Amino acid sequence: MTLDITQFYQTFFDEADELLAEMERLLLETDVGNPDAEQMNAIFRSAHSIKGGAATFGFVALTETTHILESLLDRARTGEMTLRTDMVDLFLETKDVLSDQLNAYRASSEPDAAQAAEICAKLHRLAAEQAAGKDEAPAAAPATAPAKAVAPNTSGVPEHVTDTLTQLAGEKAAEDTAPEAPGTPHLKIVLKGVGEKDQDLLTDELGNLGKVASQVKSGDRLTLWLETDCSEDDIIAVCCFVIDMDQIEITKGTPPAEQVEETALPVAAAAVVEAAPVVEVASPAVAVANTASAAPTQSTSPAPVASPALDEQAPAAPAAGAPGQKARAAAPSGGEGSSIRVGVEKVDQLINLVGELVITQAMLAQTASVFDPVIHDRLFNGMAQFERNARDLQEAVMSIRMMPMDYVFSRFPRLVRDLASKLGKQIELITFGQATELDKSLIERITDPLTHLVRNSLDHGIETPEVRVAAGKDPVGQLILSAEHAGGNIVIEVSDDGAGLRRDKILAKALKQGMPGVTENMPDEDVWNLIFAPGFSTAEQVTDVSGRGVGMDVVKRNIQDMGGHVEITSRAGQGTTTRIVLPLTLAILDGMSVKTGSEIFILPLNFVMESLQPEAGDIYTVAGNERLVRVRGEYLPLVELHATFTVADARTDPTQGIVVIMQAEGRRFALLVDELVGQQQVVVKNLETNYRKIHGISAATILGDGSVALIVDVAALSRLARDLHRGHSNSAQHAAA
Repeated sequence: MTLDITQFYQTFFDEADELLAEMERLLLETDVGNPDAEQMNAIFRSAHSIKGGAATFGFVALTETTHILESLLDRARTGEMTLRTDMVDLFLETKDVLSDQLNAYRASSEPDAAQAAEICAKLHRLAAEQAAGKDEAPAAAPATAPAKAVAPNTSGVPEHVTDTLTQLAGEKAAEDTAPEAPGTPHLKIVLKGVGEKDQDLLTDELGNLGKVASQVKSGDRLTLWLETDCSEDDIIAVCCFVIDMDQIEITKGTPPAEQVEETALPVAAAAVVEAAPVVEVASPAVAVANTASAAPTQSTSPAPVASPALDEQAPAAPAAGAPGQKARAAAPSGGEGSSIRVGVEKVDQLINLVGELVITQAMLAQTASVFDPVIHDRLFNGMAQFERNARDLQEAVMSIRMMPMDYVFSRFPRLVRDLASKLGKQIELITFGQATELDKSLIERITDPLTHLVRNSLDHGIETPEVRVAAGKDPVGQLILSAEHAGGNIVIEVSDDGAGLRRDKILAKALKQGMPGVTENMPDEDVWNLIFAPGFSTAEQVTDVSGRGVGMDVVKRNIQDMGGHVEITSRAGQGTTTRIVLPLTLAILDGMSVKTGSEIFILPLNFVMESLQPEAGDIYTVAGNERLVRVRGEYLPLVELHATFTVADARTDPTQGIVVIMQAEGRRFALLVDELVGQQQVVVKNLETNYRKIHGISAATILGDGSVALIVDVAALSRLARDLHRGHSNSAQHAAA
């Protein structure tokens, strides 16, 4: 039987990504002066697993690089090599190269040979340095053995013939010596719920770990006795490439005597008859054992990374659940940790279908509204139940797309470490809310803006140790990343305890550039927002880290494209906090339907504070015929929705319409509409994809009657309100007097 191992490529790529992320995290946490033994073992096993899998699939460059790295890590964990900071730097650099190689193989191309040669040369130099003064390096011997076991990955008749003869000779020798080695342990392995094809495959793979002394097939249940010195970890890891942990039971046991005699000859005969196919499977199987034997490491310190396949846990992860625990052999069927990998496109399709269901529910509710609820009470009860079920289904499906913020935060320890070293600064990174979840599409898009904000804090915010000490601060600066849910939003903050923003410097630069609307008496909030202007920078020196005046405007634009907004607060000498507010998802939102003229608009509910009908005495007209509304002593600029979008036949008198108090980007303003229609869930449809971008409109949706309604971009209206307020705040105070 020939196994097409290309079907496992994606699984290997995903798991290798997780292992590399785990390796980086552990290396960054390593105390060079007193390294933790378990951490070093975990780092070694990550490299060992990647090497084994790479060899299985014939990824030569990846195999060779990880083999050298693995040998050095083995010396470090056994104490043969004293760990130093420069060694950790080299290991981290190697991890970056491994990531590049993995990405190359994922793209079906060959890795950069020069890059691989350079990093391998550095690793060899380190190995030679450690071996200097020694007659030989015994630690290298065991490291090369696995490489020889997995090397025959390429096809070719001479290799296959040689491998077949070697296998047959090994089996013959095992048969001849078996009676003389009664002490060799036997393991009874029970595999449940396994198809016939997979039974044959698993028998072949387990045969590479020892001698299959006996086997019994009963439907989808396979029981076999394996004579082996391998650990249960190795056996479980090999099996988990095909089946799940809860399908495996392993106990110590001796095969029935009569079955040993009956099966010994057929097993050997099968190896002779199907020698070539078995060899094709055998070589990868050995490497799979090497790959998976390190799997238990992952659960000791779970890697904070979610794979592109949008999974919670890799298929092999259950095997990694509890290293050293014998009780796992009796794991209950239907284990709690079981999971499957599902492609993102399938999840997106499911979400689209749920969106259509929400639209259908709205249409049915619209149709049912013409009936008498007393006469048709069963219909209305059913509609209410349908609405509840649709919402529950929508929330359950959306949770599948949710990923923890740790997927983003885990990237920054390395970035902070490298940049701090480059800038000559001492910086401590603190993170909160790593488990806070956000939609996968937003997770992927928020990474670049956060990276830019972190680099800005490191370069411009936090001072050098000398400057901090002179200012009476701790020489070690703090950079804090946090995430938390607030209503229907997620709030992400990047804070530092650095020098803070200098108001005078920003204003001077803005006035020099002739930026419109800039005055000396601007409120701090507006001054800080000037740094989001394109090309604006107060940096005295341009570096390769930041300071060119590009980036902050892109950060703000990207966040606004995600339906969010960004705010800055700063205090001179104490630090700066950048606050990003994003919706949890872009697929479905809770909205308030409002009517202006004959048009229906949707206001995202998380921006709506309250609604009211003002009295004539609360309306003030200021210069330029703009109006303000007084709400409990606060003067709010009045944005007229009909004027913004040129809607005819709308109510222009606020006392005859409804004023909705909105809040966005830290500002409150009043929005004039004709009437409130109701609150409902709406499915967000991209307007740019189907039409074009319209200022003040973020998206569109389909209403219950089949008509299209526009979803208002509240942030754009907030900026309009800011301009009105800035121009007429003085007039408002005069009118109030």
